[in-house]
Order: sequence, then C-alpha cells, then structure tokens
Amino acid sequence: MDGETLHDTARRRAEALPEARLEYPFGPDWDVFKVGGKVFLLVVEVRGERVAILKAAPLDAEALRTAHADITPGYHMNKRHWITLSPGGSIDAALVEELVTDSYRLVVAGLPRARRPALPDELRG
Repeated sequence: MDGETLHDTARRRAEALPEARLEYPFGPDWDVFKVGGKVFLLVVEVRGERVAILKAAPLDAEALRTAHADITPGYHMNKRHWITLSPGGSIDAALVEELVTDSYRLVVAGLPRARRPALPDELRG
C-alpha cells in the first residue's frame, strides 16, 4: 500500500464512524480525528512519508509490530498504546480499516458513559 492510499483509507474509515470529528490542533499538516474530544487517529507526513498513527491495546500493538514490518511504535506517542502504520507491502486496506475501527472502539470505551456515542451493532465490542 502506498502512502496516499494509506491516508485515504484511514481518513475514509474515520469519517464513517459515529460522531468522529476532524480537527487541526497541531496545525494544518496534522489531520486529527477525535471522538468525545479524545484522539483516535492522526494522519500526517513524517520525514516525507505518509503515516497513520492509531491507538492499540498494548498486547495487540506488540503482536502487530511483530507481524507487520510496516507497523512500528506510535510516532511522538506512548509507544505501548499507539502504533504507526507506514506505506509498504505488509498492510492492506482491510487491515487499515480494522485498525482505525479498533482504535475508535478503544477510545469510546474509555469515555464517560455520557460522552459515548450510540454505536451501531457492528461497532459494539
């Protein structure tokens, strides 16, 4: 998967999630997707490479980094709870969509009940 496809796939999936909001708190070069005021996806270019940065459960993050050469610890984030997806052959669109959804679910689960969006059945964990 090339960088443009990675960015487009991650953005499209994030935009389709209930109450997801795109913001620019770090400037126009950082697409920051939030739910309930909390970040679940960052889409940015790092050192000339387009990447997506996502929240992940620590054990899942470790397994993903082991299984996929293009998944590394979260750039400028907590390395245990965040991962970075980079362009390359070890990830595809289905995996990107799944990881964006998982990141969203993790963040929603951590929100106070009053701030959680109503989730359709397919998003309930």
